[in-house]
Amino acid sequence: MKPSLVIAAPTSEELERALTERFEVHALGNAPDATKLPSGAREARVLVTSGTRGASRALIDSLPQLGLIAVHGVGVDKIDIDHARAKGIEISTTPDVLTDDVADLAVGLVYAALRRIVVNDRFVREGRWEEGQRAILARRVAGRSIGILGLGKIGRAVAKRLAPTARELIYHNRLPVSDVPYRYVSDVPLLAAQSDILIITASGGPSSSHLVDATVLEALGPEGILINVARGSIVDEAALSTALREGRIAGAGLDVFANEPQVPADLLALPTLVVQPHQGSATVEARRDMAQLVIANIERYWKLR
Repeated sequence: MKPSLVIAAPTSEELERALTERFEVHALGNAPDATKLPSGAREARVLVTSGTRGASRALIDSLPQLGLIAVHGVGVDKIDIDHARAKGIEISTTPDVLTDDVADLAVGLVYAALRRIVVNDRFVREGRWEEGQRAILARRVAGRSIGILGLGKIGRAVAKRLAPTARELIYHNRLPVSDVPYRYVSDVPLLAAQSDILIITASGGPSSSHLVDATVLEALGPEGILINVARGSIVDEAALSTALREGRIAGAGLDVFANEPQVPADLLALPTLVVQPHQGSATVEARRDMAQLVIANIERYWKLR
């Protein structure tokens, strides 16, 4: 008999095919966490989930045989980690294989926001250029002070890409790191005040909830640009909407939102905002590598049993 596992959230088609070949798969689909579990799911030893769906206490408790939560991604802020660890449940993620792709998108959002790429695309498609209207001037990317909030693997990859064009690269972490040439800034408002572009690559979770609030946005200033490829919960979206609408910052590029896939309508109405549907790791190559790593993590778990 094949080992049994539960898929709690949609993953890549490639991963789901590979899991089905190797395991007895029970898919939760749109079922709430702990209700209407598929027949046989309670015997599953592995839960496959995404960083967005995670694993609540109720879902963990509904799977009494659970030994591994295999995350298709790197985010664990939606997992009740303390409860899982208390029950002796392992948690695996797929780091590294998506670092470059998320960093690429962060840089793409920087250029899209400053060079008004999306706005000007609409300008041409709507016929305004042909009508003789003038597009609003964009902003130069080179020569900017770039602040990185969270200098982990993705933050470092972003910094490496932007270092050749930046006037200065600065960062804030819980603690300074010794192996980078970038200048450490002691708190987030100060980081924002010294940045022309503030890029969020920090971890999510309660400790970083609304870390970027009205105070930070005010410090970023009317020429500042905010980019978020981390977690939507890190930004106070109401404060961001106000800051963009009132011109307190110049623009923003967001790949993540607090209540995905719902995006506040007042944010979507703002022409100075570039949005993406959480596409940081959404490349063919990254999803292939992530799927392989999920399989490897699960097979390692079973070999140790």
